[in-house]
Amino acid sequence: MVKLSEKKTDDAKGKKKDPNERKWLVVYTKARAEKKVNDRLNEEGIKTYLPLYKTIRKWKDRKKKVELPLFNSYVFVHVNEQERMKVLSVEGVANFIYYLKKPAVVRDREIEAVKLFLSKTEGMKIDVRIGNIKIGQQVQIVSGPMEGVFGKVIRIGKGKLVLRIEQLSLEMTAEVDWGAVKYVQNEKKQNK
Repeated sequence: MVKLSEKKTDDAKGKKKDPNERKWLVVYTKARAEKKVNDRLNEEGIKTYLPLYKTIRKWKDRKKKVELPLFNSYVFVHVNEQERMKVLSVEGVANFIYYLKKPAVVRDREIEAVKLFLSKTEGMKIDVRIGNIKIGQQVQIVSGPMEGVFGKVIRIGKGKLVLRIEQLSLEMTAEVDWGAVKYVQNEKKQNK
């Protein structure tokens, strides 16, 4: 009698699933609770990344420089399977963002690209020239702080390209020089 292996695998290639392996996942928070959730997760010993940008907010009587989340209601967490369950018990966490019915995994490279983007663009505005880019096209940013990131053009506005980065299931507005983006034709996307 032949006994079948009961090893769980990550994919069809037969890679072993390591329950201790940490991956960057995206937590969806309650509205305007990103900073509090980030703090609570850190108190629980969970490694997080909350990308913030600085901007000037105006009120009737004053102006103030504030830090706001780059992605509303999103906090990135670097967790293994056991820690993933712990994250869900933190007050303010609504759920994980899912992609293809699994928690969306964000590659280290993409986290570093967001960090680099924020560090390089603080206080800057970059002009955009669209060129031949059309809605629905797959593009790759080929220079600048987001170099190597792939996305699908979902909207072209005045001076802006709106790209969807599928792994994150979100829209990110990137203002880049037209020469910094290339159309991806018959190339397999490699977001590693």
